[in-house]
Amino acid sequence: MRKILEVQDLLLRFYTYEGVVKALEGVNLHMIEGESLGVVGETGCGKTMTGLSILSLTPSPGRIEGGRIFFQSDEGWVDILSLDEETVRRIRGREISMIFQEPNAALNPLLTVEEQISEVLIQHRREEFIKKVLNAIEEDLQKTERKALSRAFIYKIEKKIYENMLKNPKSLLVRVFSKTPILRRYQNRLRKEVRREVVRILKEIKIPDPERVVDMYPHELSGGMQQRVVIAMALACNPKLLISDEPTTNLDVTVEAQILNLIKELKSKFGSSILYITHDMGVVAEICDRVAVMYAGSVCEIADVFEIFRNPLHPYTKALLESIPRPGKKFKSIEGTVPNLVNPPPGCRFHPRCPKAMPICAKVKPDMVNIDGHFVACHLYRKGRK
Repeated sequence: MRKILEVQDLLLRFYTYEGVVKALEGVNLHMIEGESLGVVGETGCGKTMTGLSILSLTPSPGRIEGGRIFFQSDEGWVDILSLDEETVRRIRGREISMIFQEPNAALNPLLTVEEQISEVLIQHRREEFIKKVLNAIEEDLQKTERKALSRAFIYKIEKKIYENMLKNPKSLLVRVFSKTPILRRYQNRLRKEVRREVVRILKEIKIPDPERVVDMYPHELSGGMQQRVVIAMALACNPKLLISDEPTTNLDVTVEAQILNLIKELKSKFGSSILYITHDMGVVAEICDRVAVMYAGSVCEIADVFEIFRNPLHPYTKALLESIPRPGKKFKSIEGTVPNLVNPPPGCRFHPRCPKAMPICAKVKPDMVNIDGHFVACHLYRKGRK
């Protein structure tokens, strides 16, 4: 099995008026092709920031100050953090996509569904659509009668423009025709090809009556439909890695189940790897193969999903599972509060809330230990202890 992603010692800082927020403190995780990795933890633990860092979309005033993010792209095994912005843009959206938590924030209220998905397609699959248009023009030329010389002349001009678009999108000919209103009619062919693809994608994600939905604006859609459109945008280029940031948070349970089933079906169909960010352990059990548990900016445990539920090792993971309401069992909350990351606790960041804390926990940050494929960062499992 081949690795598709590896995050090594990722450090992220936010420089604010209150001080330096130590948001991510040496995050380490990896993903295998075709797997679903769940990233779980309390609000503010760094789950979303990890996902955004992989896309090189760290919001201001955040800065990645250490670590490496390796990705198996079409160009080979690359470190995303060392690439220039143009190369990252080619990877972002085409090879790595993200389903955002708030569809209202992810969708532009002034653009139709077609316009928003088309933007992704033209950005990353432009050559594919231009080649389709050139084939269509060639067929029209062959069908045109000899007497219709004016029509054939127009087809040849269109063909010349699209050939230039394919070879050099910034050529003078393309710029003149794209800026002149009376000459912009040539773009209709490209728009029709892209529209057909948008309708096909909407059918793939099971949106009813896609021919009508493509012309609708976000405010005309329900929350579940908006989220499906965001998923369509993320999957428009069949990415290798899909980062899904709590896509069902604000949806009711029936729509949530539909979205989860849709993500599973699309994963199976397209073979994408999924990094699923959530705080819901029930969702993790439903769709994930492995789980990475985060606390206060660090990964404290990684294991197979069945192993996490059957045999959690880290005290935080145990407390997290015990805090899930279950019939016939007493509800247990995690004592204490989430630490302030401007001034986090030294050593293990969980030690002020940990029932098994030792003196060393307040002084030394624990290393990640491999116990038969079950990784845990806790002094309870350091060398010489069991």
